[in-house]
Amino acid sequence: MSTENPKLEERRARVEALLRGIEKERRIGVIGSMNADYTIDVPHLPAPGETVRGGEVRLLPGGKSSNQAACAALLGASVSMFGLVGKDDNGSFLLERLGRAGVDVTGVARAGRPTGTTLIAVDAAGENAIAYAPGANDLLDAAFVRAAEELLDCDVVGLCLETPLNSVRVAAAQCHEAGAQVLLNYSPCSEPPSRDLAQSVDVLLVNEHELAQLTGLPEGGPWAEAQDALLDMGFSEALVTTGPRGSMVLGEDCARRVESFEVRACDTTGCGDAFMGAVLAGLASGYSLREAAELGSCVSAFAALGHGAQASYGTADQVVDALRQGLLG
Repeated sequence: MSTENPKLEERRARVEALLRGIEKERRIGVIGSMNADYTIDVPHLPAPGETVRGGEVRLLPGGKSSNQAACAALLGASVSMFGLVGKDDNGSFLLERLGRAGVDVTGVARAGRPTGTTLIAVDAAGENAIAYAPGANDLLDAAFVRAAEELLDCDVVGLCLETPLNSVRVAAAQCHEAGAQVLLNYSPCSEPPSRDLAQSVDVLLVNEHELAQLTGLPEGGPWAEAQDALLDMGFSEALVTTGPRGSMVLGEDCARRVESFEVRACDTTGCGDAFMGAVLAGLASGYSLREAAELGSCVSAFAALGHGAQASYGTADQVVDALRQGLLG
């Protein structure tokens, strides 16, 4: 490892300590989407009406919630997944891959509808365009949430919006009332959150585009105004990812930037979910929100080194090795 940049070396050492400190004592519950990702590499993303010839189609495990669960488990956290897949080969594939990552899948049911499916085109720069068919994910309703009693035993709970919004409201309210720390990835962003949902969420996670949709403010700040707008909605703390510029930690008394890690990106699919999964693992390990965000910056950068979402995630040891080799700077 080079010692030419002491500040960078200090940061790598700090993040390595965070990776080594992830623990299994507190349990993470992730309830939400599970998808089979059909991915194709293309020279550039197609414009409207354009057909672009690409490479071979790859079937990879995905779905925002499933990705987040897999990432947290690979890092060493104790994770349980709650959701629905079809009684098809894709459903079996997703369950097998989650189990291989170390996720407890006893809370996943098989439904009489095809497994959720995502079509992903990835260009030469690693950027992507995505189309999504929810399938069995649309059956994850409030009744399913209420029946998932083991979810209430979790210490940290992760949610996103790839399942019906009412189920997200019910899950957030029940878990918050039970004393869990609730982290909501408000994505894909379609409508402003209700105040009761916001007040059941301990930490909101959005990217800067979603923040602009929620607040009506321009992307990239002003952060003080964004912070005030989220507080007015009922959110007490938030993480805002800003791509290559890292992320912002917003709270009642602070707006602090966490820098990104530079990386030669191969595929950015699932990097946002890797960030969320790492934050879940960090919060479950007792880290501050800023420490969890720094962990997320490192883990999401590592994910950009590989193809696909879950397929590109690594263990804590693998991420540490990449840090030591200087692949993440």
